[in-house]
Amino acid sequence: MEACKKILITGLESLDLPLDKDKIEQLMCFIKLLEKWNKAYNLTSIRNTEDMVRLHLLDSLAIIPFIEGKHVIDIGTGAGLPGIPLAIYLPSIDFTLLDSNAKKTRFVQQVILELKLKNVSVCHNRVERYLPEVSFNTVITRAFASLSDIVKLTGHLLSKNGIILAMKGQPPDEQYINFAKTTLIPINVPGIPANRCLVKMQLTEESEVS
Repeated sequence: MEACKKILITGLESLDLPLDKDKIEQLMCFIKLLEKWNKAYNLTSIRNTEDMVRLHLLDSLAIIPFIEGKHVIDIGTGAGLPGIPLAIYLPSIDFTLLDSNAKKTRFVQQVILELKLKNVSVCHNRVERYLPEVSFNTVITRAFASLSDIVKLTGHLLSKNGIILAMKGQPPDEQYINFAKTTLIPINVPGIPANRCLVKMQLTEESEVS
């Protein structure tokens, strides 16, 4: 795991994030838990722990500058990505991690207990059926759906002036980004040569009605 830790620290430096010892240890513990549970639960197709650091931890943390507000939801969180790494580095923000897969939400709950994360809650539900008591300032999705489906499925979760952050690989086709106030943000993830981007969307009146 020393090689993983070096990759993580180098990546944090590249992302201009503080090298907090406790946060680094929590992130490393998360990777160890993910590796352990992945053998039985098939949480991620990535098996190599060094790749997990790059493709899961650093990829998640790269979007920190674009998160808005105090209430954030991670839709289709899977193994807790990007929600867990973000919650570790942003302890003053309340995160809800939602997924319809029970085995994955059980894993995320175990991670929260073992890492003693006080700012994270888990929800086992389908996004279209989820009716929160408090709306969210930021909705995050990662490899979840097309942009049009993301808006249709998550729009009811947003607070006034809330935003959707869709983590994508290649930039989406223009035809999918005309129904909301949209900003395409290139993302550079340390150690990942492939293109990454973030689509920031703020709903228009038309998209809220449709």
